[in-house]
Amino acid sequence: MRDLLPPEVSVAVAGPDDWTGRLLAEELACLSERAVEGRRRDFTAGRVCARRAMAALGLPPAAVPSAADRAPVWPAGVVGTITHTRGYCAAAAARRADVRSVGMDAEQHRELNPGVRRLICLPEEDDRIARLPAGVSWPAVLFSVKETVYKVWHPVVGTWLDFADALVDLDPDAGTFTARVAPARVDAAPVPDPPRTVRGRFVVTDGLVRTAAVLPPA
Repeated sequence: MRDLLPPEVSVAVAGPDDWTGRLLAEELACLSERAVEGRRRDFTAGRVCARRAMAALGLPPAAVPSAADRAPVWPAGVVGTITHTRGYCAAAAARRADVRSVGMDAEQHRELNPGVRRLICLPEEDDRIARLPAGVSWPAVLFSVKETVYKVWHPVVGTWLDFADALVDLDPDAGTFTARVAPARVDAAPVPDPPRTVRGRFVVTDGLVRTAAVLPPA
């Protein structure tokens, strides 16, 4: 993840001990008593990584609770993002003065079943990825990219984006993507200057798809 984001964004990746690390009281209150072990481990590793990322920016330890939709709630003046998939967790943070929004996502690199692929890929995207080099599950890359685009969009706009609301173009040689948000979503945004285009980077290694993007300050 470090190589996918600019230097003003701090990144922390979970180590073996972070999945059972210490949570702050405000974070513990976000976990239901019925939360399964996997949910607890993912939540814990994400918060431990979030504090490590903020510490690298010279910021004091602070809680990162979750909103009703489970989105992380970062301290004032900080933007950030958390991702986790089986065996992997990472968090990124930046000062709001330097970055308007940051998003990243990690997914297992695997083929998607036809039903899931239809939900994720627009017809234009299907046509494009059919011409890309073999050996990569490009629908899985698109899935991760659209998750990252949502994580960039939501903290700024506060509304939902569906998979069909972003048209993605992948450049496999450069390892970059360009996502254009549907004009109807942009026009309906309840904030000024919503992001129309999100540009980022991706990599497929070690059985994982990783994607990340930032919005510069408004």
